Amino acid sequence: MDNRQDARADEAGIPESDETGLHETSNAQTESEPPAGVVPCEHSSTPSHMSASSSVNLSSVPPALDLRPTTPPRGILEDWGDEESSSQADKRKGKGKEIAHDSAKAAGQCRLISLPPELIDSILSFLSPIDLAFLSATCRLLYTHGTGDHLWQTIVQDHVPGIRVTSPYPFESFYQLYKAHDPHWFLPKHKIWFSDGDLAGRLILTRYDQRRGCIEGYQLVAVSSRKNSEPWLADSDLEVMIHAFEPKVKLHLDKPILHLPACRRDDRQAGELASVGGIQFVNLRSGGVISTPLHPDNQDEASSGSKGVSADTGTERPSPRNRFQAEVSMESGTMDNAYCNLILARPVDHAVVAKGSALPFPYGNIWPPLVIPAQQRAVGCGIPNNSVDMMSLVNDKPTSRQELSDQIFRIRKGLHMRIPSSGLLGGREPTLAEAAGWAEVTNGGPAALLSMILPTPLGLNIGEAVSTYSTLDPALYTPTPEKPFRGIWVGDYSGHGCEFLLIHQPDDTPENAFDPDSVQRREDESDEQFEKRKHDEMVYRGRLEAIKLTGDPNVPRGEYTFVADDIGEGGFVTVVQHEPFTGTRVVKSKGHIAHTGFIDGHYIESQLLLISHDRLAQYWVGWRHISFFERVDIDEFLVPE
Repeated sequence: MDNRQDARADEAGIPESDETGLHETSNAQTESEPPAGVVPCEHSSTPSHMSASSSVNLSSVPPALDLRPTTPPRGILEDWGDEESSSQADKRKGKGKEIAHDSAKAAGQCRLISLPPELIDSILSFLSPIDLAFLSATCRLLYTHGTGDHLWQTIVQDHVPGIRVTSPYPFESFYQLYKAHDPHWFLPKHKIWFSDGDLAGRLILTRYDQRRGCIEGYQLVAVSSRKNSEPWLADSDLEVMIHAFEPKVKLHLDKPILHLPACRRDDRQAGELASVGGIQFVNLRSGGVISTPLHPDNQDEASSGSKGVSADTGTERPSPRNRFQAEVSMESGTMDNAYCNLILARPVDHAVVAKGSALPFPYGNIWPPLVIPAQQRAVGCGIPNNSVDMMSLVNDKPTSRQELSDQIFRIRKGLHMRIPSSGLLGGREPTLAEAAGWAEVTNGGPAALLSMILPTPLGLNIGEAVSTYSTLDPALYTPTPEKPFRGIWVGDYSGHGCEFLLIHQPDDTPENAFDPDSVQRREDESDEQFEKRKHDEMVYRGRLEAIKLTGDPNVPRGEYTFVADDIGEGGFVTVVQHEPFTGTRVVKSKGHIAHTGFIDGHYIESQLLLISHDRLAQYWVGWRHISFFERVDIDEFLVPE
């Protein structure tokens, strides 16, 4: 931190190491006992303000009961009610009289703690997790209220759609559970994520499994149980081929794309990425150690964490990196030199997005692509080119919670081939037992192990790839009475198999918004006919876009697959009178095709059959065949089996 931040931290008694990490709670503490350093709160005492630069000894609420900080707290939840450091304790000893004086001076000014417990709990329920953690660090009474399960269970539940969270397992409280997975709760909250990897991409669903207390993400896949086709004669003499389509959608449970096990903060910090000579080490909880070299042009700089002394060697160990910048290993611990790391991301500014939008495909690797509405975008490298430096993206990480994107993340994977240093273990590779958990090995302790697995100049990363994942605004795929076709769909792409789509119906402009009073009843209409026509005019209107979430070698992910400019009267073609599409509305559309590698992409004539709100068909006029699309119920996969 800079000099001004140092001054504020010294004045408030915050150790530098707290700037980048969640404040820890001692294992010996109970919910009724606040951590060391929390000031017992008498009804007559508290300082009068609460700001982002406040420490564990933060003030409590002001007289006006404004519970939020005047500015967002810098970095992570600065303090979670942990044991205070020796430096804090020393400074507190010298300020005892001053605190007592201030407490007496502020007597009778804080009204919050004089309220009945039920009202205090009700007020605290409106706070964000950050504010609640700050407030619970002000005094014993508010610590007891602020760490209650009834508050933190609700907070956890808000980030876990689809299931009811009833247990904090493997922790004793929901407060501890939330700490353990912070800042990754946005992953199950948004649940749907699609990547820019190659032309095909990938669609994954993330969820929380309370049986194991872990966050996991699996790829969504689909296969059609029927592959036959049959001819169909419509209103013309032309024979049209109908490709049967009965998709079976499931999660590929054999290998998770994303897996974050439950571990206590102190366990995670013990194995978090440390930096030695520009090398990051990941100590896996399952026993493995993986080393991934940093880019030589971006050696590990002094981080905001404080240095400590190794318990094994008595030597000074390096500062841990800011945990927003640290890569989280998601490997199972096998020593096959494979690594798969989760990387937090920060969004790019609008100028970068605008610049990319003016370029041809892949549009400067802006992700998600501009055809998908999004509040945040990043630069990916799913399709490598000379204009994108993979390692510059990997190292472009958030430094604080304010920079952290909750709508984008990256996964980095590959193989690192390393040669052991000569003279150690006779030149052989370490066994899993020797490498697990910084284990001691022959000819030395942990220091020897580190020197043994340090990549030599001959070490190479093989097959390294970085995929950028983005989520979707729920409004885009949640159907409404006026936009009933919105959703996640799966479609039949013949030889390419099944692909997932976003059916997007843009919101109406104020000028084009539906006005029920504009539909007038005709003289010869019955009540039933009038209501049906009124309903049809509300539903069949505006533009419908089908955007690929996963793609193929011809038309990649993030591109339109077909578009109907107007599903209302402006695009109306006919109502089919023949089986199997009797009564189906048909509108004009255009289908997107291209040669392999997305070369010479263009649109051809097609027609869209609006069979139901859950099933569509696309008639490719020039090819004379019909392919189907079905809605996918995402919530069906949120409950672990």
